[in-house]
Amino acid sequence: MGYDMTSLVPSDQAFYGIILIAGSTPVGRATLPVTFGTRDNYRIEYINFEVAEFETSYLAILGRPSRTNFMAIPNHMYLLLKMPAPKGVLSVYGDLLTSHACEAKNIELSDTLE
Repeated sequence: MGYDMTSLVPSDQAFYGIILIAGSTPVGRATLPVTFGTRDNYRIEYINFEVAEFETSYLAILGRPSRTNFMAIPNHMYLLLKMPAPKGVLSVYGDLLTSHACEAKNIELSDTLE
C-alpha cells in the first residue's frame, strides 16, 4: 500500500480468522487516517491497523473498533455501512461481485496453505 514499514510501532498481538486455518503475528501497528464520504459531507477518523505479511485479497480490514470510531452501523444483507456525518448520514455501499471474488480468492489461498 506504499507505507514506510520502518515507522511501524511494534506489536505482538496475534490474530486469526483472516485466512482459514492460519494465524499471524503482525509485523507492527500503524495509525492511518480513514475517510468516508464526499467532498461536501465526509468523516475522517484515525484507525489503528495491524500490519501482517501474508497473501490475502484484502488490503485492509475494518473491524469492530473501527466501526465504533465511526459510529457506523453495518447491514450485511445489503452490503451497506451507514454512519453519521456533519451534513447527514453517509451510506457506503459494497459490491456483491467483488465480495464473492474476494471470498473465492481467500478459499484458494487457504487451499494452498494446507
